[in-house]
Amino acid sequence: MSQPELNRRLTTLDSVFLYLEKPESPLHIGGTSIFDGQISYDEVVQHIADRLHLVPRYLQKVVPDPFNLGHPTWETEENFEITKHIFKVEQDKPLTQNELMAHAGKVLTGVMDRAKPLWEIHIVENVEGNRSAMISKIHHCMVDGISGVDLMKILFDISPKSAPPPPKPEPKSEKPKKDATQVFFDSLLGSMQEGMNRFVELQQGILQLTQTFAQNPQMIGAVPLMAENLPAATTPAPFLPFNKNCGGVRQLAWTEFSFAESRAIRGNLNGSVNDVVLTILVMAIARYSELHGVETKKNFVRFMVPVSLRQKEQRGALGNLISILPVEIPLDIKDPIKLFKHVNHKTGLMKATQMASGLGMVGAVFGMMPAPVQSALGAILNSPFPVFNTVATNVPGPQVPLYMTGKRMIAQYPFVPIGYNLGMGTAIFSYDQKLFFGIGADTDAMADVDKFKEILDECFVELREKAGVEAMDKVMSAKS
Repeated sequence: MSQPELNRRLTTLDSVFLYLEKPESPLHIGGTSIFDGQISYDEVVQHIADRLHLVPRYLQKVVPDPFNLGHPTWETEENFEITKHIFKVEQDKPLTQNELMAHAGKVLTGVMDRAKPLWEIHIVENVEGNRSAMISKIHHCMVDGISGVDLMKILFDISPKSAPPPPKPEPKSEKPKKDATQVFFDSLLGSMQEGMNRFVELQQGILQLTQTFAQNPQMIGAVPLMAENLPAATTPAPFLPFNKNCGGVRQLAWTEFSFAESRAIRGNLNGSVNDVVLTILVMAIARYSELHGVETKKNFVRFMVPVSLRQKEQRGALGNLISILPVEIPLDIKDPIKLFKHVNHKTGLMKATQMASGLGMVGAVFGMMPAPVQSALGAILNSPFPVFNTVATNVPGPQVPLYMTGKRMIAQYPFVPIGYNLGMGTAIFSYDQKLFFGIGADTDAMADVDKFKEILDECFVELREKAGVEAMDKVMSAKS
């Protein structure tokens, strides 16, 4: 896969993930891959080292702008050592699934060292059942969910027989170092260019929306519907049991569902797989809230749902190209079918009114502010009220098996960052005919994430039965 030219200076959106990061709110994404058979630390190191030149961002670190005029830049790490990024987990016995989950929580706790490229991989060579695992984390300033999937296509194989390592590129001639004056003007021009890029982005967004309404007169009728969604973007969310101050320690719960069953539910109820995901999450949050004494009548949950704005020609490029949808759903709709229909209606409204693009334009306005102002705002930003209750991101992955050094990946549990007063988040990854759920919680805000996972399992079965879908696959949940 050809790699597009990488930008040297971080964009506004990439930089925001650095500006907003705090010890109690680390902003890296991650995942735990489980393999059938035992992968070898040494083989994985060699396998990745042979391909690392295909993702040069992994050889670069974030360097703050020396004059604090622009966003940080990506600079090649001159003394890069792969063993400072890939670690072997020392163990004297095979880890159980619960022990692996606990260790992954430890790996995903804490901020990453910005003095080196912002990625790590931890290899667990021995997991019960003749399995092994790879726990990875990468700072969100480097990738979003979709570009993370593109990255998998480079680091994994599509057959047990590993592909030969790609030839390394010809060494490039070193560019002469810039003097202080050149660096100053580079910072100044970089800041101006980013502001201009965001201004152009805003203009293009307005033009696109105008053209959409002009070409589709029926869209005029959708304008009043935008008012339905405005409160979700402008008012505080209610406090739910996991909306508390976070301490930074992460605890995980994993589960998985049949993708075939999810598609059958979608088909029977005339919706999408994403509607299935949101429906069972709302059901689980309502029951979990009631378990903790929180009233659900006339109450609601507001999801932060990342939406990719990445176009086809931008696939393969790292960085972030996303917008956020505030999806607000009542907690007192007890009938699963009625709830599904409501979720489908709400997400349909947001698609009809192109809300993701509209909120992307709001982000473009923020990006027009000078970088020092953005950095300062990120440092002091803190709200006593939750803007959202939780994060839910659903990333489509390959539906064929992938392999690492000849061993088949049988599970991939993703992780989405949480923090501030969002004490719980759920990342969903579809892979090899299964939906893998990675539930991440801050231990100060949600000590019983395993209970939430149990409720979620029950909700999926209930929705499946109510939708008239029979169980198709026996899938493994993370229970032991």
